[in-house]
Amino acid sequence: MASLSTPTSFLPYHEPGIVKILIQTSLLLALNIVNTIFDRLIFCGLLGQVFIGVAWGTPGAKWLSVETEHVIVQLGYLGLILLVYEGGLETNFRSLKANIFLSVAVAATGIGFPMALSFTLQSLSNATPLQAFAAGAALCSTSLGTTFTVLSTSGLSSTRLGTVLSSAAMMDDVVGLVMVQVISNLGESAGGFKATTVVRPLAVSVGLAIAVPLLCRFGALPLTRLLNGMRISKTGGVVDRVCRGMHTAFVLHTLILLGLVTGATYAGTSNLFAAYLAGASISWWDILHRPSRSQTTPSLQTHQLNPQHEIKQPEGHDPTTLTGTEVFHTYYKTALQRILKPFFFASIGFAIPITDMFKGPVIWRGIVYTILMLFAKLITGVWLVRLDISWPRVHAAKGSSKGGSKGKSKSVPATTTTAQEGIDLSQQPALQETSTGLPPTSETNSPAKFSVPAPTPKINKPLSLYPAAMLGTAMTARGEIGFLIASLAETTGLFSPSGEPSSESSEIYLVVTWAIVLCTVIGPLGIGTLVKRVQRLQEERRAGKSDRSDPLGIWGVS
Repeated sequence: MASLSTPTSFLPYHEPGIVKILIQTSLLLALNIVNTIFDRLIFCGLLGQVFIGVAWGTPGAKWLSVETEHVIVQLGYLGLILLVYEGGLETNFRSLKANIFLSVAVAATGIGFPMALSFTLQSLSNATPLQAFAAGAALCSTSLGTTFTVLSTSGLSSTRLGTVLSSAAMMDDVVGLVMVQVISNLGESAGGFKATTVVRPLAVSVGLAIAVPLLCRFGALPLTRLLNGMRISKTGGVVDRVCRGMHTAFVLHTLILLGLVTGATYAGTSNLFAAYLAGASISWWDILHRPSRSQTTPSLQTHQLNPQHEIKQPEGHDPTTLTGTEVFHTYYKTALQRILKPFFFASIGFAIPITDMFKGPVIWRGIVYTILMLFAKLITGVWLVRLDISWPRVHAAKGSSKGGSKGKSKSVPATTTTAQEGIDLSQQPALQETSTGLPPTSETNSPAKFSVPAPTPKINKPLSLYPAAMLGTAMTARGEIGFLIASLAETTGLFSPSGEPSSESSEIYLVVTWAIVLCTVIGPLGIGTLVKRVQRLQEERRAGKSDRSDPLGIWGVS
């Protein structure tokens, strides 16, 4: 009997078994059901999707084959690219320009502290300096998928807080992907590496950040003016009809995204950074081409949190007013929301070695290291803390004798309405100006009615800690980049005591994995709880049940 041979010129079609159908169907249903429930409760459905990935994948029940897991990882990464692209589409350039130095400060803090505190592993787990550096590289990044998911779910994407958070997370990601190249080279060369390994990804990232705006300014802008001139001269012509079509915008936006992602990958830098730039460049074109649409919302209007925040196409849709966000929601949003994004967070669950992590020494060391890494990211919120430091105003009556005002003096509080809890941060500069008086003088042109006997400076509590707490907790999630760097360091033998790859997980790798997992869980859980609390305060304020100002203040401005 002749043996059956497998064709090599084509892939034979075989109907999948009922067991595979049920497993894959249950995975998709569970990912979406858990996401809906967790989003309604604590605004972090991604957390449930990670646990579903653990349960269905290799770390848990092993219901999915390795080949299926690889496919899910690849599809999930497409979802991550689209998530970052969507974040770029919702970039507020006015807010980004106004807060660029603040974003750099937040990013630098979020990189420096984890790197510095990771050297405690030398005493905690007998790690070498090189191993401590690799651990710090894994923990210095911020999960872009988690960041943009939280911003989209909570409705904070276009706010000042969302701009600072997304840009700082993007900078951390660029540094994290530079670290990927460094760690990979360290493992391959057993301790030595070339300067080009570090310089090339960083230089390409900076070059890309400079080249894309220049290309938009000197390439896209003149071309747009040329096309508009052709459309005006021949209204209803072929060029006008093509430019009006939504399919045309879809094709152009997709080509921009694919072109930048492909070019950045071959150049040696982050394709996620390229996806963000693609979305941001399309957002810039939308604002420039249709300024009336981008300026319909007052600059100081407070952004209200919406648990089901979703941009919809306007009624009476006019093809000439298409934006990148509208095109994205028409063509990509459903597939991203229901399939690609759940697959991405499930793929993170595949990378958690849950069975190896529950060993006595590994558990307590992992928890201690997690506490340090939580602090290393929470400290970034300090940049949003604003203190009200007020000096009292002193007026002395003209020609008054010593003690002449005794019994007539009236003490005035050092601050006015700025001392009230929950004051609107957008009023802070004007209020501080009115509450800050001139130095005491002995003569004035008009009699003084009030005096303050003790000109002692008064430092009130921060006007609101919610923005700082939300920024710090959102930055704690490490996610995909952290797992990537840690897995790379483990597979190349950097975490191994012998310096060679091993079939068993090293203790340092498990400690680092504990920190990544707990930070990825605690971060979304914390930011979801804070968003729910802020939303309740805003609802009470709108209903007239509270006289406090918006808890986000200027950080909630769109």
